[in-house]
Amino acid sequence: MTTKGRRTQAVHGGTQRSQWGELSEAIFLTQGFAYDSAEQAEARFVKAGPDEYIYARYGNPTVAMFEKRIALLEGAEDGFATASGMAAVNGALTSCLRAGDRVVAARALFGSCLYILEDILPRFGVEVVFVDGADLAQWEEALKPGAKAVFFESMSNPTLELVDIEAVAKLAHDAGAVVIVDNVFSTPVFSDAIAQGADVVVYSATKHIDGQGRALGGVILGSREFIRKTVEPYMKHTGGSMSPFTAWIMLKGLETMDLRVRAQAASARAIAEAVSGHGKVTRVSYPGLESHPQYALAQRQLGGAGGTMVAFEIAGGKEAAFRFCNALEIILISNNLGDAKSIATHPATTTHQRLSPEQRESLGISDGLIRLSVGIEETGDLVADIVQALDAV
Repeated sequence: MTTKGRRTQAVHGGTQRSQWGELSEAIFLTQGFAYDSAEQAEARFVKAGPDEYIYARYGNPTVAMFEKRIALLEGAEDGFATASGMAAVNGALTSCLRAGDRVVAARALFGSCLYILEDILPRFGVEVVFVDGADLAQWEEALKPGAKAVFFESMSNPTLELVDIEAVAKLAHDAGAVVIVDNVFSTPVFSDAIAQGADVVVYSATKHIDGQGRALGGVILGSREFIRKTVEPYMKHTGGSMSPFTAWIMLKGLETMDLRVRAQAASARAIAEAVSGHGKVTRVSYPGLESHPQYALAQRQLGGAGGTMVAFEIAGGKEAAFRFCNALEIILISNNLGDAKSIATHPATTTHQRLSPEQRESLGISDGLIRLSVGIEETGDLVADIVQALDAV
């Protein structure tokens, strides 16, 4: 049979049906499993087969279907589903690091990712060095002493700065480092991070994979050896596994993800173009616009797409940004993203508020910055809502 396309895999990949032949994937809502004999229980604890389960924290049929499906989409050998996106980030990093190891990371990261790298890992003797993710010379210099891992967001939150996965991966591999990429903003639809050199990809499934604001979840993707020998022992014993019900929600989200994300990206481009010429907007960041400083990289790395997020700065700082948010009629104020509903976020006072003013300034997170996650509403309605809210400023 010919290789199946992504949308086909997103609907059918990894499906396992019970003897009842259910059309929609079954939810195996159980924490444990019964054995036919004491001997069978003993054998399973020694070495469980691919369709043999012990405890839901270790594995579950519904969770396994989600892991197989998202791994097929990403081009990974295997995956481990986690309780949240941050559980995936923490699990991918902590499971492979020891005291004395060295990590090189991009400076432009989500606040919780920075907390792990700045506060948690150093407590246990891990050295963390930060670089400007877009500056290959800084990566090269920081990696000269070697490293155990590198970590970056392929598209940064919230300023939409891209990291050249292929170039950084080559530098990292030459230095002996594992390349761990947070791929949330790039989405499984547009990114080929593993093909471009990433060893490990993490997603917050809470975002585009669910896509409807229903459940927290995450996933770590990589080689079978890394997932089963490094990640799985750490995750199953520390309790960060995904629940079966959440896995079922994510399976349903995957079925429509490609359609949603492509529609969202088309609207995001139209919105970016519309706000670019507005007098109240001083800066627009959208990788799909030629004005973006990394437009050429976006074309190569994201297959010509710009993603579902738009960031723009409103003249007048926090007061003007708040007036804009409060004037929105369709777009909601929240801190989630990747949702079917369009969401406006003021990062300086929400997702990145724990950072110092100096840190926010260095990352380009001004008091006037708005992060817009574009939903699936009518494009014209969203543009009109944004324009009237800008006029209100």
